[in-house]
Amino acid sequence: MFETILTISGKPGLYRMLSRGNNMFIVEAIDATHKRQPVYNSDKIVLLDDIAIYTDTEEIPLRKVFELIYEKAAGVLPFNIKETTPEELTEHFAGILPDYDRERVYLTHIKKIYSWYNILVANEITDFKEPEEETTEEA
Repeated sequence: MFETILTISGKPGLYRMLSRGNNMFIVEAIDATHKRQPVYNSDKIVLLDDIAIYTDTEEIPLRKVFELIYEKAAGVLPFNIKETTPEELTEHFAGILPDYDRERVYLTHIKKIYSWYNILVANEITDFKEPEEETTEEA
């Protein structure tokens, strides 16, 4: 499921990829409207599964960051992102991911992560765990 959720540069919110066409994708907005629209190869499209957050030691997949936020918040975040001060946002994010790289992860990234998280939780997409690899036993 998480592999089909994407963001489109220049467009707010998150989208679910429904199908692929010739030089385009059909996406559906993950919000109350569920508006479907074509997105072309000329648009910058990034799957959420391909996004990672820099820490002092490694890169943490966005899926894992969402899982940590969900463990702490257990639902939609209890604060309004637009009304919260930058210091409160960075302090809250440091409580979730203490060793995030403060030089490469900007406030705008933190706001985007929190807004995407709220969109997903509001639309009941809360399975942030990494899918388990299917192992096959050879006899």
